[in-house]
Amino acid sequence: MILSIVLAVIVVSVLVVSHEFGHFLLAKKNGIGVVEFSVGMGPRILSKEKGGTRYSLKAIPFGGSCQMVGEDEEDDSEDSFNKKSPFARFAVVLGGPVFNFILAWILAVIVLSLAGVNEPRVYYVSEGYGAEAAGIQEGDLITAIDGHRVVLGRDIELYFLNHPMDGSPIEITYERDGESHTVTLDPSYESLRTGFSYYASDDPAEITALEEDLDMAQLGAQVGDVITAVDGTSIASGNELAAYFESHPLQENTPVTFTCERNGETFDLTVTPVVYESNTLGMEAVSYRNRDAGVLSIIRNSFSEVRYWMSYTLTSLKMLFTGQVGVDDLSGPVGIVNMVGQVVEQSRSDGILYIFLNVVNFSILLSVNLGVVNLLPLPALDGGRLVFILIEIIRGKPIAREKEGMVHAIGILLLMALMVFVLFNDVLRIIG
Repeated sequence: MILSIVLAVIVVSVLVVSHEFGHFLLAKKNGIGVVEFSVGMGPRILSKEKGGTRYSLKAIPFGGSCQMVGEDEEDDSEDSFNKKSPFARFAVVLGGPVFNFILAWILAVIVLSLAGVNEPRVYYVSEGYGAEAAGIQEGDLITAIDGHRVVLGRDIELYFLNHPMDGSPIEITYERDGESHTVTLDPSYESLRTGFSYYASDDPAEITALEEDLDMAQLGAQVGDVITAVDGTSIASGNELAAYFESHPLQENTPVTFTCERNGETFDLTVTPVVYESNTLGMEAVSYRNRDAGVLSIIRNSFSEVRYWMSYTLTSLKMLFTGQVGVDDLSGPVGIVNMVGQVVEQSRSDGILYIFLNVVNFSILLSVNLGVVNLLPLPALDGGRLVFILIEIIRGKPIAREKEGMVHAIGILLLMALMVFVLFNDVLRIIG
């Protein structure tokens, strides 16, 4: 837990300081005075003044700030923020989010250099499904889906997040041996299911999830029950259960008897498999990594990584505003600490390199997220300030400072209320 907190503090601080550094550099470039640039919050530990700016290291190692002359108050100094042209102020405000995107690109270069480029190359084709029927083979490079360009393997996942499969034919464009091919595959298929999930591993075949409307749950099975036999054949592990189903495929309207164990007690459940209609491409390409990519490929794909996370963030915001996800799914600092902890735990068995890579990859998402959210045209955010500057450029004169200040003040209050709600929700989610 301590490691998770330390890593989360470092990650958030780097992202915030990078954001503020963008404001700082553009302010200096445009002749705007910077009163103080600080790393951390609270009372100063170290401080030095140079060129009219105080550079400070503060006691609480979380975040940072860039305080400009006349930014939040009236100031008639020549180096005051509001004395500069609207174009100069626009550049300064935009500098924060842009530096978050620059940081994300740098982090992406690090991840891709060590882990390889996320190419949309097919590495597995399932027998009997649409991809195989359409002639797609292992090694093919997917370049477009229904006319939408694909650059990263994860672009495939993002496309279907925005365009869920509904059984309609899907057009896939791919490259093989330097030649481009376009095929149409049918994603629909039918399967039989018994209504429970498990892990195919050497551990006991424990039920990990149940579908409430199917027989297994209706008959009283519970998550955590261990399957010890199927139709009288002993099952010692998840792998043995998977092997049994492979050699004894489920048959429609043919009951299957599962022997289960719970708290030392054994009981039988006789389940009738049901037909389940679903959609799948019948191939895997999302998580493929090309570890032999050259420098130019890494640089180019790092831009694609940033573009992907921008699209992912915008998709998430769209789902939030359309009600596909709720505000309960939002996370704040406590949630970030918890997510970093999960990243560390999931990577621990793979070694310190994978912990590092996964934390950095998570930081790319957070950095892009911070940049995109700050550009939303909402009061108190950089995007809201940019809207007022754009209105000033169009009108030829600024909106009254007191009116703009009132709008931003209301925005800050609403933002603080949202942060309190998110903090409360994060705590409930963790303890629940």
